[in-house]
Amino acid sequence: MPLSKKDDALPKLTPLQFFVTQQNGTEPPYQNEYWDNHEEGLYVDVVSGIPLFSSRDKFDSHCGWPSFTKPLSPDVIHETLDTSHGMRRIEVRSTEADSHLGHVFDDGPRDKGGLRYCINSAALRFIPITKLEEAGYGRYLDLFKK
Repeated sequence: MPLSKKDDALPKLTPLQFFVTQQNGTEPPYQNEYWDNHEEGLYVDVVSGIPLFSSRDKFDSHCGWPSFTKPLSPDVIHETLDTSHGMRRIEVRSTEADSHLGHVFDDGPRDKGGLRYCINSAALRFIPITKLEEAGYGRYLDLFKK
């Protein structure tokens, strides 16, 4: 069931989840929960529970973090210029909880629009198709029909 910051979600975060989502942190590549997850399902904001990405849009970008070609809807994320660490990047944040998720780059699959949403696993919670209904996300089952 979706949460929000006001529903006491922040105290339930692990130290890494808090660091990533609330302090704009980054977890180590190849040492995170979902970089090589190939199961079908939804990736939701760990803070708010709002669905952000589908496994149908996930691809292996060989960067060590989960990568997606697009969010479920443009409304669930917002993008801002990030000039930290002497770089110019586009930061991706969740709209509902304002969680730092990661960054978007223009080196994704050309046939899917060319974008690569490089997202921290610690900002996400994965819900497999088999658990969508019981977790309160049954309305998203149609996304996975062949």
